[in-house]
Amino acid sequence: MIVVEAVALQNHVFQPGDLVIYTLSKQSAHPGPRARSVHPAELGDDYSYVVDKFWMVAGIDAPDQVRLVTRKGKLRTVSASDPLLRKANWWQRFRYRTRFPDPEVLQHNESVGVPG
Repeated sequence: MIVVEAVALQNHVFQPGDLVIYTLSKQSAHPGPRARSVHPAELGDDYSYVVDKFWMVAGIDAPDQVRLVTRKGKLRTVSASDPLLRKANWWQRFRYRTRFPDPEVLQHNESVGVPG
């Protein structure tokens, strides 16, 4: 029963223009200042960690596919049911407002002819 409730909480209805946060797992020798959950590799050469990416919904490609735009205008497609993808709440939208893409990035992609 608990598993069903957890899945139900992850089912978001995304619309173009929604601000979302995607938790991306990374691995490198030098984690950045925004890295969280930093763990060294067994041999100590690298670190694995996660960072939050602040993106905007550009469109819906399929019932379970969400097209996202980054701050620099790159497009990413992820599953709408991905547990690493979540809508930004009002506090996150306010606190991280400079990290989300500007709406002009989304409009620029549409005017250039990026499929939407």
